[in-house]
Amino acid sequence: MKINLASKFEKSTETLVVPIAAKNGHDAIAKIAAQTNTTAEQIHSDFKADHGETMVLYTKKQNRIILLGLGQSPQFNDVLKAFRAFSNKSNKRITSSFGVSFQMDNCADEKIATWVDACANGLILGTYHTGKYKTQHIQKHTLASDEIQVTIFAPPLDTIIPAIQRGTHIAKTQAEILDLVNAPANKKSPSDLAKWAVQSGKQYNFKVEVIDKEKAAEIGLHALLAVNRGSEAPAAFIIMEYIPDGIENAPKVGLVGKGVTFDTGGVSIKPSSNMHFMKSDMGGAAAVLGTMEAVAKLKLPVHLVGIVPSTDNSVDALAIKPSDVINSYSGKTIEIIDTDAEGRLILADGLAYMIKHFQPEILIDLATLTGSAVRTFGYHAAALFSKDDDLSAAIQKAGAKSGERVWPLPLWDVYREDLKSDVADIRNYSGRPLAGAIGAAKFLEFFTNDHPKWAHLDIAGVAFNDAEFTTMKSASAYGIRLLTTYLYSLNDN
Repeated sequence: MKINLASKFEKSTETLVVPIAAKNGHDAIAKIAAQTNTTAEQIHSDFKADHGETMVLYTKKQNRIILLGLGQSPQFNDVLKAFRAFSNKSNKRITSSFGVSFQMDNCADEKIATWVDACANGLILGTYHTGKYKTQHIQKHTLASDEIQVTIFAPPLDTIIPAIQRGTHIAKTQAEILDLVNAPANKKSPSDLAKWAVQSGKQYNFKVEVIDKEKAAEIGLHALLAVNRGSEAPAAFIIMEYIPDGIENAPKVGLVGKGVTFDTGGVSIKPSSNMHFMKSDMGGAAAVLGTMEAVAKLKLPVHLVGIVPSTDNSVDALAIKPSDVINSYSGKTIEIIDTDAEGRLILADGLAYMIKHFQPEILIDLATLTGSAVRTFGYHAAALFSKDDDLSAAIQKAGAKSGERVWPLPLWDVYREDLKSDVADIRNYSGRPLAGAIGAAKFLEFFTNDHPKWAHLDIAGVAFNDAEFTTMKSASAYGIRLLTTYLYSLNDN
């Protein structure tokens, strides 16, 4: 679909969606009632503007008006979810002459731009379908057609067109990332992630280098290759760099994402009951890949570097074993206590490589790393670790604004005691089912060379979970909105 902007309402629009916030929707409902054969009192009696609630009315010319409830005090994510649900469930109501009006509700200009962004994002994501590998025909969503024109009616503000572009660009990238994370392991190897990055780089003008298994051995990516030893598919180390045109001294940010395309647990094998969900163990890599593409499409004034170390974690005669001591790119040795604590191993190489070759001012890694983070926050927030209070606060603010929440946990040095090894520089797991997310963060910190602005995000509970659009757990594309919102904020300082 193509989204257009109009400041003057076209009465010929066959179907018009009007988002209504329960707290201040009285004026909007009064305006709508005047165009229909319904009174404001009748509308109020049947429509409370609860989140996701809809009500269909008809004008005197038989054009359809759909009221869409946003809840009491809607934030960005509330609006996005309401429009995504509407788009997903109301395909038959969407006609070729389709519009959304943000002119009915008297609200602040800044809120209108936020709502327009969320609307564009939600309408596009609502067309996404997980059945990529089904053999039966799946009816194409009306809004998925390039010929459909959606008109957004909004006041003539300078912020509206950028909001439409932002919502559209990010949603299209998120849809591709949903496909990547939802793909089964036999359809998603490290080389597939590398091909996706290369294609995206060519299309949106950022550099991509892929270090293959042989080159990885030559330069010393030992931790990545140790995890890859049990795998049929060779590892890939993906390096991406976006440099904005014509901008000097743009802030340099490094992102590192865990790219485990399937995690059996290795020799420390996982229980079988939910192992099929381990196709999602590259959610951190997906967030980095998606953010790189989104930033390049939006041409943000930030120098962004993304690194994705990618492999699967399989069981084989060559697979690493508990008690093994392995090397790493940093030169530090690691005692393996649990082969299911593999994500932190490949991130260790990614972090060390990033610091040595790119020296970013800000360094953030993301990973579906621990069940501990899920047990702490459930499916509602990622665990955030950073010793820089300003960085932590900025990421939390971006999380609140984007709806992709984070919450901090401590990085106290006392937790480092749990990772002491008698035979190596550090061990990859304490061996005790306590403070798992914190222990993983302390392990990663060991390979950051005390970077002053480093943050770790454990996204295990939010990258892949239950959704109203699927019958099984599925990808959320978590991290793309959070990171782009944070990167936008760097220009506000």
